[in-house]
Amino acid sequence: MMQQASATDPAPGRRPELVPDPDAEAARIAAVRRYDILDTPPDGAFDRVAAMAARLFDVPVATVTIVDTDRIWFKAAHGLEGVAEIGRDPGLCGSAILRDDTMVIPDTLKDPVAADNPLVAGEMGVRFYAAAPITTPDGHKLGTVNVLDTRPRSITEEDTATLADLAAIVLDEMELRLSALRALRDEQARREAETRHAEAERARAEAERAAREKAEQDKAAIAAFASTLQRTLLPPALPVVPGLELACHYRTASAHDVGGDFYDVFPLDGGRWAFFLGDVCGKGPEAATVTALARHTLRAAAQIDADPVTVLNALNTMLLTDVTAGRRFCTVVFGLLEPREDGGFTVTLATGGHPPAYHVRPDDSGAVWVRAVRPKGGMLVGAFPQAPFAQTTFSLTAGESLFLYTDGLTEARTTEGAMLGDDGLTGFLHQRTGPVTATSLVEDSITLLASLPDGAGDDVALLALSVPHPHTTPDGSVAATAHTAAAPEHFGQE
Repeated sequence: MMQQASATDPAPGRRPELVPDPDAEAARIAAVRRYDILDTPPDGAFDRVAAMAARLFDVPVATVTIVDTDRIWFKAAHGLEGVAEIGRDPGLCGSAILRDDTMVIPDTLKDPVAADNPLVAGEMGVRFYAAAPITTPDGHKLGTVNVLDTRPRSITEEDTATLADLAAIVLDEMELRLSALRALRDEQARREAETRHAEAERARAEAERAAREKAEQDKAAIAAFASTLQRTLLPPALPVVPGLELACHYRTASAHDVGGDFYDVFPLDGGRWAFFLGDVCGKGPEAATVTALARHTLRAAAQIDADPVTVLNALNTMLLTDVTAGRRFCTVVFGLLEPREDGGFTVTLATGGHPPAYHVRPDDSGAVWVRAVRPKGGMLVGAFPQAPFAQTTFSLTAGESLFLYTDGLTEARTTEGAMLGDDGLTGFLHQRTGPVTATSLVEDSITLLASLPDGAGDDVALLALSVPHPHTTPDGSVAATAHTAAAPEHFGQE
């Protein structure tokens, strides 16, 4: 929904200023109230976005603001100490939310409206300003992510897209926060209702029955909350990549803990695509924080420079400098897909301490050719400041697949009690007799886990990519398949 606005009559020599439509503004303020974000304490997630914006644009000041009825409130302010809010009129942020795209003012002194703003005319002397609106799914502009400089400058279209991506990350954090608040309120309401019911039921037998029911409900509530939070850390669905078949699977070892495995596939410029799969050390809320940080950092870094080693270096720096990451590290495989004229893809794959990926294809004998892809020298991500990362480049052509996984697969125990290991997984892939497609590799791996005595004792994430033969997909598009499971005894297909 575009913020409706009208132009006021300008004074001589000034451009017209936009004034929000009253009905649209009332709906926008209602959306701000819905997120219950105003006047809340500092939050590391939003502070990280402001700090990242300042680093990416090399500016002294970056802010995350929410526009209220009569004020601009700062949820995060990097490089702007001691300021919690400013008046809305006149305000640069108030003007930015009236636009659907990123607002850029290369030189504020040459802008008739901005020149009178206190941040420009006052002691701070802002000369450059850019802001991307924080837009809800139903089109309301809650506020902006801003970058400010004391010298005039210009930015590229890629820079404006990056600023818009940071605003989208802010909205993701607000949605996650809102979901958690709603879950907490529902839980509090449920507990209060159960307390009133327990007080009415004085008999010992009824109290014992209520206690047993409460224990089961608490267990289910914890599992449901963990499952909901887990889904916010994973892509809702795999994209459709022209000329490529994708399949994935995610299974947590416990219904009550949030896992640390993560994956994603997303588009880049020039028809290129990026993908990654990783595993954060540990489980629970702390690991979930690092998982969210890693996923957002990998996506943001790839939009700036998609070179896989450069992307892993950016994640390594973020994990070492962000205080919310603690001392946790992760293993990651990051890949870049570039379409080839012959219908296949050139794959550039970098690793940060992760188990090898497997390049597979059927051979002339009916068996499966298997090659472990493990660039030499890739260290853990987030463990050492100068950790080296390695990459390799190869072709993925018709009939071939690339299989990625987390160590929950290779650490599963066989009937003899030994771990499946790299050799066991290689043997399993080599002895397969079915088609070598992304979907069949994932489904057969799920069947393998189900056949083991204890299944998998750890979280398992699988991601497979395959190039189908042209005659099997005449239109060049292949649907993606996703298998997810919150509990170890359940497997489902989305």
